[in-house]
Amino acid sequence: MRRTLPIVLVLPLLAGGCLSTAASVVKAPFQVAGKAVDWTTTSQEEADRNYGRKMRKAEAREGKERREWEKRCRRNPDDCGEYQGYRADDVRR
Repeated sequence: MRRTLPIVLVLPLLAGGCLSTAASVVKAPFQVAGKAVDWTTTSQEEADRNYGRKMRKAEAREGKERREWEKRCRRNPDDCGEYQGYRADDVRR
């Protein structure tokens, strides 16, 4: 009895490592699948951020073209008509 007592006390410690390893092995495929889904999909926050960046670039482009158009109109007002250049609101998602 005295010989089995230390073995019985140490057994949960040894099995604990095995159980956590077994649990890690079982969870691994699900974690990998979850990462793959995260990498292949775009979150709404990411889509909004990308759209905002795209619109800021478009608005900067429109502003630059309008300033150049206004500059040409100031130089030669007779040839100046309605602005026909790039418009940022024409950008679609």
